[in-house]
Amino acid sequence: MSDKLFKVQVICPDRIFFDGECDMLELRTTEGEIGILAGHIPLTAVVAPGTLRIINDGDIKKAALNDGFIEILPDKVVILAEACEWPDEIDLERAKEAQIRAENRLRSVEEIDIKRAEIALTKALLRIDLAEKKK
Repeated sequence: MSDKLFKVQVICPDRIFFDGECDMLELRTTEGEIGILAGHIPLTAVVAPGTLRIINDGDIKKAALNDGFIEILPDKVVILAEACEWPDEIDLERAKEAQIRAENRLRSVEEIDIKRAEIALTKALLRIDLAEKKK
């Protein structure tokens, strides 16, 4: 392994989403956006819904990353994710339906869990954005 490369594993409940190397990783945590290079200080954080960017020699792979946890070590990063999808795996119609449901819940006069509806809307918009950019 080159000094600039490090191992990355993205593990979801139903599959190992990604297992390989990269020279930079970018994602959102509950504390904000983070960029990771080889030799990063050890860190554990909570993953927030957002775009996962796996960068290797200028090539950028993007995926929709949902909630989870990340463990960063100097030569390895492990992400335990609720879900992660490549743009071509996203069902655009289903994502748009989820967006409409979340927006309707937020407009509802009934008592709802607003935070939960906002998170659902964020996830739907993320999936729609990645899927539409892939076209």
